[in-house]
Amino acid sequence: MHVIYHCVGGAHSSVLATAIHLNKLPMDHKPSIEDILHIPYFDTMTVRDRGKIIYRGTDEMGNRIYNLSRQFVPHLVIPVIEDTWKLLNGNCDNLLIVSTLSSVNTLMRIGGMASRRWNWVKFGRPIVARGSLHAYFDLVEIVKATKKRLREPH
Repeated sequence: MHVIYHCVGGAHSSVLATAIHLNKLPMDHKPSIEDILHIPYFDTMTVRDRGKIIYRGTDEMGNRIYNLSRQFVPHLVIPVIEDTWKLLNGNCDNLLIVSTLSSVNTLMRIGGMASRRWNWVKFGRPIVARGSLHAYFDLVEIVKATKKRLREPH
């Protein structure tokens, strides 16, 4: 199975979901801000990365895990991915596309915009990391639900 976690910028919530999914961050307790900041691809997406499906690793069940910056057009991007997948594979049985947007809070939006859009990294990154801690268990729940779906027979 191929799992694509997606959000607007692809730099924070979807990145953390991939890290949680791949057991690089814990499910049973909040990590420290330093743990979040040490995820190699946290808060690093650039304009050139938008729209790219970026492989982050293979989970313990053999599923390939990705994240995607889909900007503000999920109603266009997600159907294109699904239709392309169907053209290449005949169906979407081995594709799961998961939004992490429901976990995003105001601190993440402000910090993410400052860091990624305005390139005020020193100002924005600590704010988005703090917001990510507040959203952490919401992201864990998204990942738990995703892993549950992956374990269910198709």
